[in-house]
Amino acid sequence: MAGQGFSSALKLTDLNDFITPSQECIMPVKIDKSSSKAGAAAVSIDSDGTYLELDEKGQKHYLKKATITLSDCLACSGCVTSAETVLLQQQSQAELLRVIQDNEHFKEIGDIDKVKVVVLSLSPQSRASLAVDHKLTDVQQAGGKLVTFFKKLGVQYVFDTTFSRDFSLLESAREFVRRYKSSSDKSLPMLTSACPGWVCYAEKVHGSFVLPYISTAKSPQQVMGSLVKDYFAKLLMKRPDQLFHVAVMPCFDKKLEASRSDFYDDVSHSKDVDCVLTTGEVNALIKEQEVVLSNLDVQQFDKPFSGSGVDDIYVHAGGGAGGYLEAVLNYSANKLFGLELKDISYKNLRNKDMREVVVKIDEKTELKFAAAYGFRNIQNLMQKLRRGRCNYHFVEVMACPSGCLNGGGQIHASLKADAAKVILPQVEQIYNGLKVKLPEENEAVQVLYREWLQGDSVESCSIEKLLHTTYHHIETQTTSLAIKW
Repeated sequence: MAGQGFSSALKLTDLNDFITPSQECIMPVKIDKSSSKAGAAAVSIDSDGTYLELDEKGQKHYLKKATITLSDCLACSGCVTSAETVLLQQQSQAELLRVIQDNEHFKEIGDIDKVKVVVLSLSPQSRASLAVDHKLTDVQQAGGKLVTFFKKLGVQYVFDTTFSRDFSLLESAREFVRRYKSSSDKSLPMLTSACPGWVCYAEKVHGSFVLPYISTAKSPQQVMGSLVKDYFAKLLMKRPDQLFHVAVMPCFDKKLEASRSDFYDDVSHSKDVDCVLTTGEVNALIKEQEVVLSNLDVQQFDKPFSGSGVDDIYVHAGGGAGGYLEAVLNYSANKLFGLELKDISYKNLRNKDMREVVVKIDEKTELKFAAAYGFRNIQNLMQKLRRGRCNYHFVEVMACPSGCLNGGGQIHASLKADAAKVILPQVEQIYNGLKVKLPEENEAVQVLYREWLQGDSVESCSIEKLLHTTYHHIETQTTSLAIKW
């Protein structure tokens, strides 16, 4: 699909990371095989392309067009991309503005029970992209100005997802150590789960074969969803459905992730993340509001999911994809072998998006990690895994070449290739300019493990429920008739 435009059909031809031929986004007709018997009604396609049903008497009944929801996209194998640009009412800046306007209306008429607490969580990759686009060289100040913008808009609380990423990194590291010690055939290599584009691809294309390898740790977005709708809602003495949680992310696939049924609470009828806006959509919102971001004052991110001020913003070592490789490597080297890794040396393989790290003790390889970005490298990784030739213990997998800083929802994604190539290094530079902090150094996270999750032991049911998830083999239904060659 082309940049950040939206069309009635999702296309793959504009992607520089080729997967399959261009296909329309369709909902395939589902046939109940058990009811296929003589005399039963049949579905056929009329000459004008509309679906019709023939009853037992041979009479035609035209069928209504199906409406496609975001959740339906997870069940259709019509497209697999690193950034599906899906425009739906529930996943747009218009929906955020609608909720804010509804809040004002309910306040005016005195119907306070219907007023929702609007909470927004901002990804560090989005913050870096917006800082470069608005010529803000200080990413900390950019974060503070964005807090001011959203609060002027009507958002009550703004959090930094770097905090929730600490949870995601720690749970990934602990899960890896458990798998390494168990060393079962279906536990290693452990593959990261933070990228929904990769997870969606794995579920649709490789299914039950690859799912046991994927880490069960939730992504930072969904961990923040648990924090907001469970911990923070209880602090405010609100029900989860009384909070409207918006996540600002560098990727369109995060919209798909938020819409998974796994992240919907049947009891409260509430999603952990109600709406996902891409960086580009937030930038469009800033322009629509006629705001000059550089002119705004600076406010700090809200507690309890932040440090003491705007200067207490940090990153995790290992690049803009989240730092999973280095965080898990540091943690496991210490827990398994008592090593303190000071310098991590990468070896580039076929390209810069396929790198590996080896930890040796007495010339023996004890840990072999890799990072595979982009579907070309992912497909090569899957081939090795199927052939039994994947000798890695852990792989950080990301759908986008260069990782999340190059996500399809970032601002540069709408630009021409030459312009995008110039902007990406600037985004990487400003992002990597922040101080580095290990996830286990976050004291606030350790406090929440004790107070919110009843400890950090493997047996904790709260940890399993709130910080981990499951995956599903999705049956493919694409036929050659659905392909736009």
